[in-house]
Amino acid sequence: MGDSVDFLTAVMEPFRWLVSAILVAFHDGLGAAGMPAASGWTWTLSIIGLVVVIRAALIPVFLAQVRAQRRMRLLQPDLKELQDRYKGRTDQASRQAMAQEQMALYRKHGTNPFSACLPLLIQAPFFLALFQVLSGISNASRQGEGIGALSRDQVVQFESSSIFGAPLSASLLHGGGDPTAVAVLAVVMILAMIASQFLNQKLVAERAMAGQDSDSPLMRQQKVLLYVLPVVFGAGGIFFPIGVLVYWTVSNLWTLAQQFLATRRG
Repeated sequence: MGDSVDFLTAVMEPFRWLVSAILVAFHDGLGAAGMPAASGWTWTLSIIGLVVVIRAALIPVFLAQVRAQRRMRLLQPDLKELQDRYKGRTDQASRQAMAQEQMALYRKHGTNPFSACLPLLIQAPFFLALFQVLSGISNASRQGEGIGALSRDQVVQFESSSIFGAPLSASLLHGGGDPTAVAVLAVVMILAMIASQFLNQKLVAERAMAGQDSDSPLMRQQKVLLYVLPVVFGAGGIFFPIGVLVYWTVSNLWTLAQQFLATRRG
């Protein structure tokens, strides 16, 4: 168990340094522009800057996702024909043959059923790194240490910073600061995160399911994701520090704008 934890720590270390370095760069830039270094809004804008950098870097991945979803729509008639051909055949040989033919179809069309999750998977290490940095702020502050690229003084600044009376390092589950302010802000942001995630997935589903049979595998997959992903993120939100909720809500709004533009362009 200890070895696996050490391995995960080692793997995540570069991501923690990169995420915290981007935060520091935006924080220093905003400070140079005249914003108070210890202000929660300065740190909040730094987190938003982090979102912009990461999501801008992922634009090529998003465009590849849109193309992959288009190819998924094109292969649906062939996939439906394949499933009809193997319908009712539950023996091992038939299942294996069907799986092989499905993979051949995916290769032919240059896509796979998990293409919609690619940006989420790529973004996951950065999100986890931010979670580790922000959730470690309180402990680092007590020990008088820095964390990642954040200096000891910046850790103390962040620990004491807040927006709407809620510390950025506080969370709904673990508390911190004014419990009422933390609870109200966390719940509002979790609801915003769930709503934006639902709308994002709804736009993805509408584009992916256009003209498809309501009982097709792609339709079933999109219907499951439509409701599962918002619930997963909503449940996880009770553990997230306010700063992480800021990151994920802004990131979802970015995705929503991308999906809206992609839907309008067809």
